[in-house]
Amino acid sequence: MKSRTVLYHILFWGSIYLLWIAIFRSYSFSLNKTITIEFCYLLFITADYYAINNFIIPQFLLKGKYVYFVCATLVVITVSSLLRALVAMQMNLHFFHPDKMPEFVILYFNSIINILIWVLLITTGKMLIDRMHTYQQLELLEKERIQNELDYLKAQINPHALFNSLNTIYGHIDKSNEQARNILLQFSELLRYQLYDCSAEKVSLEKELEYIKNYIAFQRLRKDEKLIVNLDIENNETGLQIAPLLLIVLIENAFKFVSNYSDKENKIVIKIFAKDNVLHSSFINTKVSQQAALAMNSNGIGIANLKRRLELLYSKKYKITTTSGNDYYETNLNIDLR
Repeated sequence: MKSRTVLYHILFWGSIYLLWIAIFRSYSFSLNKTITIEFCYLLFITADYYAINNFIIPQFLLKGKYVYFVCATLVVITVSSLLRALVAMQMNLHFFHPDKMPEFVILYFNSIINILIWVLLITTGKMLIDRMHTYQQLELLEKERIQNELDYLKAQINPHALFNSLNTIYGHIDKSNEQARNILLQFSELLRYQLYDCSAEKVSLEKELEYIKNYIAFQRLRKDEKLIVNLDIENNETGLQIAPLLLIVLIENAFKFVSNYSDKENKIVIKIFAKDNVLHSSFINTKVSQQAALAMNSNGIGIANLKRRLELLYSKKYKITTTSGNDYYETNLNIDLR
């Protein structure tokens, strides 16, 4: 990409150089003189262009320092014109040998006019092209934003319809079947939290922990009775907030990869507590084999998304570690919520 950019620049300045030779050929005594004069202009105009675009514009114009921008641009053009006039004097003296030496003031004035006009034309053209490119990018981003918003609204339609369906199902479950009604209520609460509360960037830690308790209770119903789940959740600090649905990824993995022995203990241990504005969490589950542990430690979508969210939301304020034993797998996540 960099080499291609360099090639584009070389082709552009080469085209400008040939254009100047074609335009100003009739005003010179010979082709060699035209080539030399225009090459001299090319050197100084190119230097001024890159100095203005790579330094003066970013440092002054883009930061709103317009007086500094104008002054710096004029200084660069004035100095380069002076140098170009000095070079022209030496070229006339040692190579062209004209019958009458041009006055230095005239050379200097012509240099200022030519360099100023071409530098402004090329720089302005570059700025217009950049502005058009920026507008195109903004239009593309706006289209993507609108499409994402539409996708989000479409995604909300299905949960709303599902809520209505759940209410219908709940109404048709026999009142004597208390367990089925409670399961449906638990699932409805989980869905409600994900749909409404999780739309915010952060939620109260109390709500998040309550959701985790409901989720674990719901998962217990889906698992074998032999599965032991030890849950220890404490929150002695009020007012803390956390990005929603971070810990749930690790809880899902614990239930997904927990062992299923018929003659040994299958166990999940979850401990979550807050201390000094830091959330400490630990997730341990027994495992069947080394392959299961490797699967848990792989860069799956859930874990990859979790790490990406942590990096974006809590950069340098979190620590996640994993330990794989012979018959267990453990993940620890600490997040500074200040």
